[in-house]
Amino acid sequence: MLELDFRMRAGEFALDVRLAAPAGVLALFGRSGAGKTSIVRAIAGLARPHAGRIAVAGETLFDAARGIDVPAERRGLGYVFQAARLVPHLSVAGNLRYGMRRARGRSPAAGYDEIVALLDIGPLAARRPATLSGGERQRVAIGRALLAAPRLLLMDEPLASLDAARKAELLPYLDRLRRALALPVVYVSHALDEVVRLADTLALVDAGRIAACGPIDEITARADLGPLAGRFEGGAAMDATVVRHDDAFALTTLAFAGGELTVPKVDAPPGTGIRVRIRARDVMLATVRPAGLSARNILPAHVVALEPEPGPFAEVALAVGGARLRARLTRAAVADLDLGVGSPVWAVIKAVAVDRAGAARISYGRADG
Repeated sequence: MLELDFRMRAGEFALDVRLAAPAGVLALFGRSGAGKTSIVRAIAGLARPHAGRIAVAGETLFDAARGIDVPAERRGLGYVFQAARLVPHLSVAGNLRYGMRRARGRSPAAGYDEIVALLDIGPLAARRPATLSGGERQRVAIGRALLAAPRLLLMDEPLASLDAARKAELLPYLDRLRRALALPVVYVSHALDEVVRLADTLALVDAGRIAACGPIDEITARADLGPLAGRFEGGAAMDATVVRHDDAFALTTLAFAGGELTVPKVDAPPGTGIRVRIRARDVMLATVRPAGLSARNILPAHVVALEPEPGPFAEVALAVGGARLRARLTRAAVADLDLGVGSPVWAVIKAVAVDRAGAARISYGRADG
Protein backbone atom coordinates (compact mmCIF):
# COMPACT_ATOMS: atom_id res chain seq x y z
CA MET A 1 0.00 0.00 0.00
CA LEU A 2 1.06 3.58 -0.74
CA GLU A 3 0.22 6.10 1.99
CA LEU A 4 0.59 9.83 1.34
CA ASP A 5 -0.27 12.59 3.78
CA PHE A 6 2.02 15.57 3.19
CA ARG A 7 2.22 19.27 2.47
CA MET A 8 4.81 20.81 0.18
CA ARG A 9 5.52 23.97 -1.77
CA ALA A 10 7.02 23.97 -5.26
CA GLY A 11 7.73 27.63 -5.97
CA GLU A 12 4.38 29.41 -5.73
CA PHE A 13 2.53 26.10 -6.02
CA ALA A 14 1.23 24.43 -2.84
CA LEU A 15 0.44 20.74 -2.48
CA ASP A 16 -1.77 19.20 0.19
CA VAL A 17 -1.85 15.48 -0.64
CA ARG A 18 -3.76 12.75 1.17
CA LEU A 19 -4.40 9.28 -0.22
CA ALA A 20 -4.04 5.59 0.58
CA ALA A 21 -3.90 3.24 -2.39
CA PRO A 22 -3.67 -0.58 -2.49
CA ALA A 23 -1.11 -2.53 -4.48
CA GLY A 24 -1.61 -2.45 -8.23
CA VAL A 25 -1.35 0.38 -10.71
CA LEU A 26 -2.29 3.78 -9.25
CA ALA A 27 -2.82 6.47 -11.88
CA LEU A 28 -2.37 10.12 -10.97
CA PHE A 29 -4.56 11.84 -13.54
CA GLY A 30 -5.15 15.54 -14.07
CA ARG A 31 -4.47 18.56 -16.19
CA SER A 32 -0.94 19.78 -16.86
CA GLY A 33 0.21 21.79 -13.86
CA ALA A 34 -2.13 20.02 -11.42
CA GLY A 35 0.80 18.78 -9.31
CA LYS A 36 1.17 15.16 -10.48
CA THR A 37 4.94 15.30 -11.07
CA SER A 38 5.52 17.12 -7.80
CA ILE A 39 3.74 14.30 -5.95
CA VAL A 40 5.91 11.68 -7.65
CA ARG A 41 9.08 13.62 -6.91
CA ALA A 42 8.12 13.74 -3.24
CA ILE A 43 7.56 9.95 -3.21
CA ALA A 44 10.93 9.43 -4.90
CA GLY A 45 12.77 11.65 -2.42
CA LEU A 46 13.69 14.22 -5.09
CA ALA A 47 11.60 16.90 -3.38
CA ARG A 48 11.13 17.36 0.37
CA PRO A 49 7.70 18.11 1.89
CA HIS A 50 7.69 20.54 4.79
CA ALA A 51 5.15 18.46 6.73
CA GLY A 52 3.52 15.05 6.72
CA ARG A 53 4.36 11.44 6.00
CA ILE A 54 5.07 9.11 3.05
CA ALA A 55 5.06 5.32 3.42
CA VAL A 56 5.40 2.42 0.96
CA ALA A 57 4.37 -1.12 1.93
CA GLY A 58 4.27 -0.14 5.58
CA GLU A 59 7.77 1.40 5.67
CA THR A 60 7.98 5.10 6.41
CA LEU A 61 10.16 6.93 3.88
CA PHE A 62 9.41 10.41 5.14
CA ASP A 63 7.97 11.72 8.38
CA ALA A 64 8.60 15.36 9.20
CA ALA A 65 7.45 15.02 12.81
CA ARG A 66 9.80 12.10 13.50
CA GLY A 67 12.72 13.46 11.50
CA ILE A 68 12.68 10.60 8.96
CA ASP A 69 13.81 11.36 5.41
CA VAL A 70 15.24 8.29 3.65
CA PRO A 71 17.61 9.42 0.85
CA ALA A 72 16.32 8.84 -2.68
CA GLU A 73 18.98 6.25 -3.49
CA ARG A 74 17.97 4.16 -0.47
CA ARG A 75 14.21 4.20 -1.00
CA GLY A 76 14.27 1.22 -3.37
CA LEU A 77 12.05 2.93 -5.94
CA GLY A 78 12.31 2.92 -9.71
CA TYR A 79 11.69 6.08 -11.74
CA VAL A 80 10.88 6.30 -15.46
CA PHE A 81 10.91 9.89 -16.72
CA GLN A 82 9.31 11.45 -19.80
CA ALA A 83 12.73 11.35 -21.46
CA ALA A 84 14.49 7.99 -21.35
CA ARG A 85 17.73 9.37 -19.79
CA LEU A 86 19.82 6.43 -20.97
CA VAL A 87 23.60 6.51 -20.58
CA PRO A 88 24.61 7.55 -24.13
CA HIS A 89 28.02 5.83 -24.29
CA LEU A 90 26.63 2.47 -23.13
CA SER A 91 24.88 -0.07 -25.33
CA VAL A 92 21.34 -1.20 -24.56
CA ALA A 93 22.76 -4.22 -22.74
CA GLY A 94 25.13 -1.94 -20.84
CA ASN A 95 22.25 0.29 -19.74
CA LEU A 96 20.32 -2.75 -18.55
CA ARG A 97 23.32 -4.05 -16.59
CA TYR A 98 23.67 -0.59 -15.05
CA GLY A 99 20.14 -1.00 -13.71
CA MET A 100 21.06 -4.40 -12.25
CA ARG A 101 23.98 -2.85 -10.35
CA ARG A 102 21.55 -0.51 -8.61
CA ALA A 103 19.49 -3.42 -7.22
CA ARG A 104 21.62 -3.41 -4.03
CA GLY A 105 20.97 -7.10 -3.36
CA ARG A 106 17.20 -6.93 -3.93
CA SER A 107 15.57 -9.44 -6.29
CA PRO A 108 13.74 -7.91 -9.27
CA ALA A 109 10.15 -8.82 -10.06
CA ALA A 110 11.49 -10.80 -13.02
CA GLY A 111 14.88 -11.87 -14.27
CA TYR A 112 16.95 -10.26 -17.01
CA ASP A 113 15.80 -12.64 -19.75
CA GLU A 114 12.12 -12.33 -18.81
CA ILE A 115 12.18 -8.54 -18.74
CA VAL A 116 14.07 -8.38 -22.04
CA ALA A 117 11.48 -10.72 -23.57
CA LEU A 118 8.49 -8.83 -22.12
CA LEU A 119 9.80 -5.58 -23.60
CA ASP A 120 11.11 -7.20 -26.81
CA ILE A 121 14.47 -5.43 -26.51
CA GLY A 122 16.77 -8.40 -27.06
CA PRO A 123 17.44 -7.47 -30.72
CA LEU A 124 18.51 -3.99 -29.55
CA ALA A 125 21.17 -5.22 -27.11
CA ALA A 126 24.26 -4.07 -29.04
CA ARG A 127 22.88 -0.70 -30.15
CA ARG A 128 23.55 2.71 -28.58
CA PRO A 129 20.70 4.97 -27.41
CA ALA A 130 21.25 7.48 -30.22
CA THR A 131 20.29 4.84 -32.80
CA LEU A 132 16.97 3.96 -31.16
CA SER A 133 13.51 5.34 -31.80
CA GLY A 134 11.72 7.19 -29.00
CA GLY A 135 9.58 4.15 -28.21
CA GLU A 136 12.60 1.85 -28.17
CA ARG A 137 14.47 4.17 -25.79
CA GLN A 138 11.53 4.20 -23.40
CA ARG A 139 11.30 0.39 -23.45
CA VAL A 140 14.98 0.20 -22.54
CA ALA A 141 14.52 2.80 -19.80
CA ILE A 142 11.63 0.77 -18.35
CA GLY A 143 13.72 -2.40 -18.50
CA ARG A 144 16.61 -0.67 -16.72
CA ALA A 145 14.27 0.57 -13.98
CA LEU A 146 12.76 -2.90 -13.50
CA LEU A 147 16.16 -4.58 -13.28
CA ALA A 148 17.07 -2.26 -10.40
CA ALA A 149 14.53 -4.35 -8.42
CA PRO A 150 12.26 -1.52 -7.23
CA ARG A 151 9.50 -2.25 -4.74
CA LEU A 152 7.50 0.54 -6.38
CA LEU A 153 7.87 1.84 -9.93
CA LEU A 154 7.19 5.53 -10.58
CA MET A 155 6.32 6.38 -14.20
CA ASP A 156 6.06 10.11 -14.90
CA GLU A 157 4.18 10.50 -18.20
CA PRO A 158 6.44 7.98 -19.98
CA LEU A 159 4.52 8.40 -23.25
CA ALA A 160 4.20 12.20 -23.25
CA SER A 161 7.25 12.80 -25.46
CA LEU A 162 6.17 10.26 -28.08
CA ASP A 163 4.10 10.83 -31.20
CA ALA A 164 0.84 8.92 -31.66
CA ALA A 165 2.47 6.06 -33.58
CA ARG A 166 5.22 5.50 -30.99
CA LYS A 167 2.67 5.79 -28.18
CA ALA A 168 0.51 3.11 -29.80
CA GLU A 169 3.65 0.98 -30.14
CA LEU A 170 4.58 1.24 -26.46
CA LEU A 171 1.19 0.91 -24.75
CA PRO A 172 0.89 -2.86 -25.37
CA TYR A 173 4.27 -3.38 -23.69
CA LEU A 174 3.14 -1.45 -20.62
CA ASP A 175 -0.05 -3.51 -20.54
CA ARG A 176 2.01 -6.70 -20.85
CA LEU A 177 4.20 -5.67 -17.90
CA ARG A 178 1.14 -4.83 -15.81
CA ARG A 179 -0.27 -8.29 -16.35
CA ALA A 180 2.99 -10.20 -15.95
CA LEU A 181 4.68 -8.54 -12.97
CA ALA A 182 3.30 -8.23 -9.45
CA LEU A 183 4.91 -4.81 -9.03
CA PRO A 184 3.09 -1.74 -7.65
CA VAL A 185 3.21 1.23 -10.03
CA VAL A 186 2.39 4.93 -9.75
CA TYR A 187 1.57 6.07 -13.29
CA VAL A 188 1.30 9.78 -14.07
CA SER A 189 -0.70 10.86 -17.10
CA HIS A 190 -3.11 13.43 -18.49
CA ALA A 191 -4.23 10.99 -21.24
CA LEU A 192 -7.39 9.12 -20.31
CA ASP A 193 -6.82 6.29 -22.79
CA GLU A 194 -3.56 5.35 -21.04
CA VAL A 195 -5.14 5.49 -17.61
CA VAL A 196 -8.14 3.33 -18.53
CA ARG A 197 -5.93 0.73 -20.14
CA LEU A 198 -3.40 0.44 -17.33
CA ALA A 199 -4.76 1.58 -13.96
CA ASP A 200 -6.48 -0.30 -11.15
CA THR A 201 -6.88 2.75 -8.91
CA LEU A 202 -7.46 6.30 -10.13
CA ALA A 203 -6.53 9.45 -8.20
CA LEU A 204 -7.75 12.73 -9.68
CA VAL A 205 -5.27 15.54 -9.02
CA ASP A 206 -6.52 19.11 -9.09
CA ALA A 207 -4.63 22.23 -7.99
CA GLY A 208 -2.24 20.28 -5.79
CA ARG A 209 -4.89 18.17 -4.05
CA ILE A 210 -6.39 14.71 -4.50
CA ALA A 211 -9.96 15.45 -5.54
CA ALA A 212 -10.98 11.78 -5.48
CA CYS A 213 -9.31 8.38 -5.29
CA GLY A 214 -10.72 4.89 -5.73
CA PRO A 215 -11.21 1.95 -8.11
CA ILE A 216 -11.11 3.17 -11.69
CA ASP A 217 -14.62 1.97 -12.54
CA GLU A 218 -16.12 3.87 -9.61
CA ILE A 219 -14.24 7.13 -10.18
CA THR A 220 -14.78 7.31 -13.95
CA ALA A 221 -18.53 6.72 -13.54
CA ARG A 222 -19.15 9.57 -11.09
CA ALA A 223 -21.09 12.39 -12.73
CA ASP A 224 -19.84 15.00 -10.23
CA LEU A 225 -16.23 14.32 -11.30
CA GLY A 226 -16.90 14.81 -15.01
CA PRO A 227 -14.87 18.02 -15.32
CA LEU A 228 -11.84 16.33 -13.71
CA ALA A 229 -12.23 12.83 -15.15
CA GLY A 230 -12.73 14.13 -18.68
CA ARG A 231 -15.63 15.78 -20.44
CA PHE A 232 -15.53 15.15 -24.20
CA GLU A 233 -13.34 12.03 -23.82
CA GLY A 234 -14.68 11.11 -20.40
CA GLY A 235 -16.77 8.09 -19.62
CA ALA A 236 -16.97 4.94 -17.54
CA ALA A 237 -14.37 2.18 -17.44
CA MET A 238 -15.72 -1.24 -16.59
CA ASP A 239 -14.46 -4.78 -16.26
CA ALA A 240 -16.10 -7.51 -18.30
CA THR A 241 -15.50 -11.07 -19.47
CA VAL A 242 -15.48 -12.44 -22.99
CA VAL A 243 -18.48 -14.77 -23.40
CA ARG A 244 -18.52 -15.67 -27.09
CA HIS A 245 -17.57 -14.51 -30.57
CA ASP A 246 -19.74 -14.10 -33.66
CA ASP A 247 -17.19 -14.78 -36.39
CA ALA A 248 -19.68 -14.18 -39.20
CA PHE A 249 -20.15 -10.54 -38.15
CA ALA A 250 -16.84 -10.03 -36.30
CA LEU A 251 -18.55 -9.25 -32.99
CA THR A 252 -17.89 -10.27 -29.40
CA THR A 253 -20.32 -10.58 -26.51
CA LEU A 254 -19.03 -9.45 -23.12
CA ALA A 255 -20.62 -10.15 -19.74
CA PHE A 256 -20.43 -7.35 -17.16
CA ALA A 257 -22.15 -6.50 -13.90
CA GLY A 258 -25.08 -4.95 -15.78
CA GLY A 259 -25.72 -7.70 -18.32
CA GLU A 260 -24.12 -8.22 -21.72
CA LEU A 261 -22.49 -5.92 -24.26
CA THR A 262 -21.97 -6.50 -27.96
CA VAL A 263 -18.71 -4.98 -29.18
CA PRO A 264 -16.44 -5.26 -32.23
CA LYS A 265 -14.53 -8.54 -32.08
CA VAL A 266 -11.91 -8.74 -29.34
CA ASP A 267 -8.84 -10.88 -29.93
CA ALA A 268 -9.15 -12.90 -26.74
CA PRO A 269 -10.63 -16.31 -25.90
CA PRO A 270 -13.85 -16.78 -23.91
CA GLY A 271 -13.25 -16.35 -20.20
CA THR A 272 -10.70 -13.58 -20.65
CA GLY A 273 -11.08 -10.51 -18.45
CA ILE A 274 -11.45 -7.30 -20.45
CA ARG A 275 -11.58 -3.63 -19.49
CA VAL A 276 -13.60 -1.39 -21.79
CA ARG A 277 -14.40 2.30 -21.80
CA ILE A 278 -17.74 3.76 -22.83
CA ARG A 279 -17.62 7.51 -23.39
CA ALA A 280 -20.38 9.55 -21.82
CA ARG A 281 -21.00 11.30 -25.14
CA ASP A 282 -21.72 7.90 -26.77
CA VAL A 283 -24.56 6.95 -24.40
CA MET A 284 -28.10 7.91 -25.43
CA LEU A 285 -31.08 7.68 -23.08
CA ALA A 286 -34.71 6.82 -23.70
CA THR A 287 -37.66 6.64 -21.30
CA VAL A 288 -39.27 3.78 -23.26
CA ARG A 289 -37.45 0.87 -24.82
CA PRO A 290 -36.60 1.93 -28.37
CA ALA A 291 -37.13 -0.38 -31.34
CA GLY A 292 -35.87 -0.44 -34.92
CA LEU A 293 -32.41 0.89 -34.02
CA SER A 294 -29.04 -0.09 -35.42
CA ALA A 295 -27.51 0.12 -31.92
CA ARG A 296 -26.70 -3.36 -30.58
CA ASN A 297 -26.84 -2.49 -26.87
CA ILE A 298 -30.09 -1.38 -25.19
CA LEU A 299 -29.75 -1.72 -21.43
CA PRO A 300 -32.25 -1.06 -18.61
CA ALA A 301 -30.87 1.50 -16.15
CA HIS A 302 -31.85 4.19 -13.70
CA VAL A 303 -30.48 7.64 -12.93
CA VAL A 304 -28.39 7.86 -9.75
CA ALA A 305 -27.09 11.43 -10.11
CA LEU A 306 -27.52 14.54 -12.25
CA GLU A 307 -24.88 17.24 -12.55
CA PRO A 308 -25.92 20.25 -14.69
CA GLU A 309 -22.99 22.30 -15.96
CA PRO A 310 -22.68 25.95 -16.97
CA GLY A 311 -23.75 26.06 -20.60
CA PRO A 312 -25.77 23.52 -22.56
CA PHE A 313 -24.65 20.19 -21.04
CA ALA A 314 -25.37 17.94 -18.07
CA GLU A 315 -23.67 14.79 -16.77
CA VAL A 316 -25.95 11.89 -15.86
CA ALA A 317 -24.72 8.96 -13.74
CA LEU A 318 -26.52 5.67 -14.38
CA ALA A 319 -26.78 2.35 -12.57
CA VAL A 320 -26.96 -0.57 -14.98
CA GLY A 321 -27.37 -3.55 -12.69
CA GLY A 322 -24.20 -3.56 -10.61
CA ALA A 323 -22.30 -1.41 -13.10
CA ARG A 324 -22.12 2.35 -13.57
CA LEU A 325 -22.23 4.44 -16.74
CA ARG A 326 -22.15 8.14 -17.53
CA ALA A 327 -24.19 9.91 -20.17
CA ARG A 328 -23.51 13.42 -21.41
CA LEU A 329 -26.71 15.11 -22.53
CA THR A 330 -27.92 18.60 -23.21
CA ARG A 331 -29.79 20.19 -20.32
CA ALA A 332 -32.69 20.55 -22.74
CA ALA A 333 -32.78 16.76 -23.24
CA VAL A 334 -32.77 16.22 -19.46
CA ALA A 335 -35.74 18.57 -19.17
CA ASP A 336 -37.63 17.05 -22.13
CA LEU A 337 -37.21 13.53 -20.70
CA ASP A 338 -38.12 14.83 -17.21
CA LEU A 339 -35.14 13.01 -15.73
CA GLY A 340 -34.44 12.97 -12.01
CA VAL A 341 -32.64 10.78 -9.54
CA GLY A 342 -34.33 7.37 -9.65
CA SER A 343 -35.81 7.80 -13.15
CA PRO A 344 -35.92 4.49 -15.08
CA VAL A 345 -34.32 4.78 -18.51
CA TRP A 346 -32.88 2.72 -21.33
CA ALA A 347 -29.21 3.28 -22.11
CA VAL A 348 -28.50 2.95 -25.82
CA ILE A 349 -24.90 2.26 -26.89
CA LYS A 350 -23.68 1.49 -30.38
CA ALA A 351 -21.31 -1.48 -30.57
CA VAL A 352 -18.77 0.64 -32.44
CA ALA A 353 -18.80 3.20 -29.60
CA VAL A 354 -17.22 0.79 -27.10
CA ASP A 355 -13.58 1.80 -26.93
CA ARG A 356 -11.47 -1.17 -27.97
CA ALA A 357 -8.31 0.95 -27.77
CA GLY A 358 -8.90 1.03 -24.02
CA ALA A 359 -9.60 -2.70 -23.82
CA ALA A 360 -7.05 -4.77 -21.96
CA ARG A 361 -6.83 -8.14 -20.31
CA ILE A 362 -7.01 -7.58 -16.58
CA SER A 363 -5.20 -9.82 -14.13
CA TYR A 364 -3.07 -8.15 -11.49
CA GLY A 365 -0.16 -10.38 -10.56
CA ARG A 366 1.59 -12.91 -12.75
CA ALA A 367 -0.14 -13.97 -15.91
CA ASP A 368 -0.89 -17.65 -16.28
CA GLY A 369 1.79 -19.45 -18.24
